[in-house]
Amino acid sequence: MKETKSPKMVAALDDLSLAMFGRARTVAKAGCSCATCGGRADKFTGEISKREFGISGMCQTCQDKTYG
Repeated sequence: MKETKSPKMVAALDDLSLAMFGRARTVAKAGCSCATCGGRADKFTGEISKREFGISGMCQTCQDKTYG
């Protein structure tokens, strides 16, 4: 999925992700791993969850824990 955010926003999100979870969001997304837990992020329950991974870098399990 192509990044649509400005370079400044991408850098800010990466900094936040690094500070909170120890993983850069863009690196996690590129490797199909979760920015939150570090687990695999390649299986999703639907298109909305796939899009959320593109935004947040979270795997399905972390999305479910976060959003219910």
